[in-house]
Amino acid sequence: MQPLVQPLVRPKRRPWIPRVAGLVCYLIGLLDIIYALFPAFRKTGPIKSESAQKVSHFVPGLEINNPYGVAASLILGVLLVLLAHGLRRRKHRAWMGAVVLLVLTIIGHLVAFAGHFIPRATGNGVILQAVLLALLIVYRNEFYALSDPRSRWRAIWAFFCLLIIDVGLGLLIVSLRPSEIIVGGSLGGRLEQVWLGLVGVSGPMVFQADRYGDYVYFSLLGLSLLTLLVTLYLFMRPAIPDALLTPAQETEVRELLAKHGKRDSLGYFALRRDKAVLFSPSGKACVAYRVVAGVMLASGDPVGDPEAWPGAIKAFCDRADKYAWIPAVMGCSELSGEIWCREAGMDALELGDEAVVEVADFTLDGRAMRNVRQMVNKIERKGYVCETRRLREIPETEIVAIRRLANDGRSTETERGFSMALGRFGDPSDGDCVVVTARKDGKIRAVLNFVPWGKDGLSLDLMRRDRTADPGLNELMIVAALREADRLGVCRISLNFAVFRSALERGERIGAGPVLRRWRGLLVFLSRWFQIESLYRFNVKFRPIWEPRFVVFRQTRDLPRIALAALEAEAFLVLPSLLQRGGRNAADADLSAAPLEG
Repeated sequence: MQPLVQPLVRPKRRPWIPRVAGLVCYLIGLLDIIYALFPAFRKTGPIKSESAQKVSHFVPGLEINNPYGVAASLILGVLLVLLAHGLRRRKHRAWMGAVVLLVLTIIGHLVAFAGHFIPRATGNGVILQAVLLALLIVYRNEFYALSDPRSRWRAIWAFFCLLIIDVGLGLLIVSLRPSEIIVGGSLGGRLEQVWLGLVGVSGPMVFQADRYGDYVYFSLLGLSLLTLLVTLYLFMRPAIPDALLTPAQETEVRELLAKHGKRDSLGYFALRRDKAVLFSPSGKACVAYRVVAGVMLASGDPVGDPEAWPGAIKAFCDRADKYAWIPAVMGCSELSGEIWCREAGMDALELGDEAVVEVADFTLDGRAMRNVRQMVNKIERKGYVCETRRLREIPETEIVAIRRLANDGRSTETERGFSMALGRFGDPSDGDCVVVTARKDGKIRAVLNFVPWGKDGLSLDLMRRDRTADPGLNELMIVAALREADRLGVCRISLNFAVFRSALERGERIGAGPVLRRWRGLLVFLSRWFQIESLYRFNVKFRPIWEPRFVVFRQTRDLPRIALAALEAEAFLVLPSLLQRGGRNAADADLSAAPLEG
C-alpha cells in the first residue's frame, strides 16, 4: 500500500559550483581593480622576472599602461566583483553578465595579442577568465534563479537618470575653480573632460595644481562607479512579489480554516492581506508568506490537512529556489517543524513559547493568582467596566472609535506585527473575532481583539489602551475574556508569544550554569529595546500551558539574515522609506497588532 505522505524529491544541486564561480569571479575582479589602482602592478615593457611573467598570465592587461586599459580594467573589476554575489546566489542574470564580460575580456586580449598591442603578450594571459567561462558554460543549469522582471526597465531608467545627474555634477565639479584651469576651459572641453572622466580616462583639461586634477578625476570616476553599482543592483535584485491576498485566495483559506483551523492558533493570521499564499496541488493546504530582504518568510503552520502539507511545502521551496530566496519559517509548532525538516531537508531551532490558557483550569483563587486578583479588584474599584462581544455585534460608530484608540495607543509610528497579527480591525469578514473593551465614565479606555482559533478557541491579536489609563487594564480585560469564554463557546485562549522563554525561566533558577546565566543576562539587556522579558512576565501571571514554537531554516549561515528579515517583517526594524521596496500594502492602510506592556 502506498503511503499517504510521500517525501519530497528535491532536484540534485551542486552547491560547490556557484560558490567556486562566485569566488573566482570575485578574485578576477579584485585583481582587475588592483591592477587599475596600483601602477606598480603594471609594466610598459617586456617583463623580465619569472615571477612577474607567471602573474601576467592571470592578471588581465598586466602589461598595458594606457589610460583606456586602466579605466576598462577598473570598470570590469567593479562589475565582476558585484556579479560575484549574484553567482553565489545562482542568479541567471549574474551568469549572463559574467559570461558577456568574460567573453569581451578574452576577445580583447586576443585582438591585442594579434595586433601586437601588448608587448610579450601570450595566449595564456586569460587562463583564469577562460577557466571561469568554461565553468559557467558547462554548469549553466546551476544558475537558474530569476530576478525581479520589473527591475530590468527600472535599471535602464535609473541608469539614464543617473547619467544625466552625473554629467550635471561633473560640469559643476570641473567648473568650481575657473582660476585652476589652464587648458580646455571651453564648454566643449569641459563636456569632453566629464565624459572621459566618467569612464576613467583623463580628459583634455589641464589644471595648475595636480592635486585639483586628481580631485576632478576621482570625483568623476566615483560618480560613474556609483551609477554602475546602483544600476547593477536594480538589475539583479531579487524579485519581490506583490504581497496581496486576493479575494479568491482569501475565500479558499477561510474554507481551509473552517475545516482545519483548530490545529494552529496562528492559522487565522494567514488571512493577513499583505501576505501571499501558495497552495498544494490538491488545494487542501497552503503556506502564507512574505518576502523580506531576500528571505521568503512563512509564519505559523501550513493551513489545511496535514496530509497535504508536503505539497504546499514543496511549492514553497520551489518558489524560493526559483528566485534564490532564503526559505524560512517563523513560529511553527513542533509537528510542523518535524514535517518541514523531514520533507524539505531543513533544520529547526526553538524560538520561544506560546502561552495558552485552558479556560476550564483558570481561576483567580489561590496564592499563585494573588497578584492578578488584587490588580483586577483594584482596577474594578476605580470604575472600569469590561464588555466582551463578537465583532459583528459592535456598532460601526463604536468600531471607528476603537480603531482610533488603537492607532493613538500604539507606541511606535509603524504598526508592528506579522506572525501573530491580523493587520486590520473592524472588517466585516472578521465578524467572529471577539473584542473586549474597558470603559470608564462611558469612554472606551482599552481594547483587546481575539481572532478565532478553530470553533472553540481564541488567539490574541490586538492589545491597546489609552496612554492615560490606569495600569492593570490588560490583566482586567484578559480575565474578562476568560470569564465570558463559556458563553462564547471558547475552551482555550492563546496569549502572547514569549521569545526564548525557557532560557529566561531556567536562567534564574538555582543551579543554572554560567552559560545559561549569561544568555539570560543578554536577553534581559535586549529587553530594553524589545519586549522579551516583559512579555514573559506578563504571560506567566495567568499560569498558562507553554507550547514551544520554532524557527525553521535551511542553513545555519542564513540565520543572521533570517533574524533581520523577521525583525523587519515584525516592524521592530524599520528601514528608511528610500530603502523600502513596495510597502506594507494592506497592513499600512489598516491596523496591525502589537502586544503592549501589561
